[in-house]
Amino acid sequence: MSTSVTFEKATRIYPGSEKPAVDGLDLEIAEGEFLVLVGPSGCGKSTSLRMLAGLEDVTSGRILIGDRDITHLRPKDRDIAMVFQNYALYPHMSVGENMGFALKIAGVNKSDIDARVLEAAKILDLEPYLDRKPKALSGGQRQRVAMGRAIVRQPQVFCMDEPLSNLDAKLRVSTRTQIASLQRRLDTTTVYVTHDQVEAMTMGDRVAVLKDGLLQQVDTPLGLYDKPKNAFVAGFIGSPAMNLGTFCVEDGHALIGEARVPLPRSTVGALKGDKVQLGFRPEALVLSSADDAASFPVEALVIEELGSDAFLYGNMIGDDLRADHVVARIAPRSVPAKGAKVWFSIEPGRLHAFDVESGDALPTD
Repeated sequence: MSTSVTFEKATRIYPGSEKPAVDGLDLEIAEGEFLVLVGPSGCGKSTSLRMLAGLEDVTSGRILIGDRDITHLRPKDRDIAMVFQNYALYPHMSVGENMGFALKIAGVNKSDIDARVLEAAKILDLEPYLDRKPKALSGGQRQRVAMGRAIVRQPQVFCMDEPLSNLDAKLRVSTRTQIASLQRRLDTTTVYVTHDQVEAMTMGDRVAVLKDGLLQQVDTPLGLYDKPKNAFVAGFIGSPAMNLGTFCVEDGHALIGEARVPLPRSTVGALKGDKVQLGFRPEALVLSSADDAASFPVEALVIEELGSDAFLYGNMIGDDLRADHVVARIAPRSVPAKGAKVWFSIEPGRLHAFDVESGDALPTD
């Protein structure tokens, strides 16, 4: 039976450090939700997860599972199952013994343990491997054993700390699909940590973005992509990343390279100076011509041809012949030559604007 998880101003300051690793985290995770914590290295995502699991002390604030305050409970009293990056399997035990070990320690009788291990093995396609030792398994199979060990405990909450980072790229894609579908089937509240924003976007019901111990934004994957609250979230979410640059504003227009791009009135009204940070996704750029006053030229440096898609990486050509780096999604069957001068304009309604000083999003309606 899963339940909700609540962080209330949860803070962790490591001994000898003045700056919190996690700073006043306020976050509500609904019953049965798959929530992903994502952010760059050192942002506090793993610390947040370990605070929930009881592996790190909470300096101030509190954490609840349902209505129960678990802030100072021992890990074994929290009804949480943790899946680690390195699987943490016992090498001298078989797969079945590894999966049932926590139940054995808890004093569950052997027939119940065997039934629950077999049930989890069926879900994870591990039945043929129950008598093998972990060293006889591939990385993907070991990860499934670690998942199985968590499942048999039937916890209220799953905590997963970068469980796919030791797998190769192809296996990572297939295993993340398995984990996401397994979570839907079990309907267990899950908190999942990753630094890979593609993983976060494809797996999470909601995604929480952290930076320097502070929660930046929590929303659905599409909500983060379409309406980032600040320039950091805008640049972090999306692959390839959003194009971001700071441009001068003149008579309600942003000067982008040789182009004069009209800005929405609401954006101009919210500006504090004569500069604005603008963002536009690679797919928001459309091929144009030199005749369009709102288009700017880009020198094509690299073309990434992916079959179904193609991406142009280039430099914006301005009066100084060198400006910001630009990525544009282009038709895969008609790619320009390397070194070619290509004109782009930004599709109406696809522009994001941010305050130059704070990085906060500005209105664009």
